[in-house]
Amino acid sequence: MMLRNMVTSLLQHEKIETTLAKAKELRGLADKVILLAKRGDLHARRQALAILTDKSVVKKLFSEIGPRFQERTSGFTHIFRLGNRVGDAAPLSMVMLTEEGAPVSKEKKGTGKIRTKAKKTKPTKTKKKSTEKKRPEKEEKAVKEAEPTQEPAKGSTPTKKKGTAKTQTKKKSTETTSKPSP
Repeated sequence: MMLRNMVTSLLQHEKIETTLAKAKELRGLADKVILLAKRGDLHARRQALAILTDKSVVKKLFSEIGPRFQERTSGFTHIFRLGNRVGDAAPLSMVMLTEEGAPVSKEKKGTGKIRTKAKKTKPTKTKKKSTEKKRPEKEEKAVKEAEPTQEPAKGSTPTKKKGTAKTQTKKKSTETTSKPSP
């Protein structure tokens, strides 16, 4: 019953916001109903009435949505991920009908296959070129050497490498024992 109400709402408003799992389940049922509208006969209308809960949505489906997708064979819905819900961190998504039902153009390649091109809905992003000039490596080394080194603050103890104190004491002890007494 929940999916039937969601499909009805999707076809009525042409986009709804829901969780990702529900959106993936909704996509299959919405595609099935739109395929019924593409057929357009009385039996398909009655099958759609069995799924949808509102007669006005069935009328809209068969008069507007079905003819809009007449040239398209599948892929009537888009799922866009929106992020996570605040209360329970469930992944949210927006399900919407595609804008254009028919492909833009058909072109033939030399092999005889027909290729279809669909409209791009998202604008492409352009990369900005960096205006900084790269410094030669010699200048970078000179800049690094010119930078002051960080010295420990007064009152703090300098850090030692691990094991250096032990090796120094062992060296001193071996030096004292190896000297012959006169």
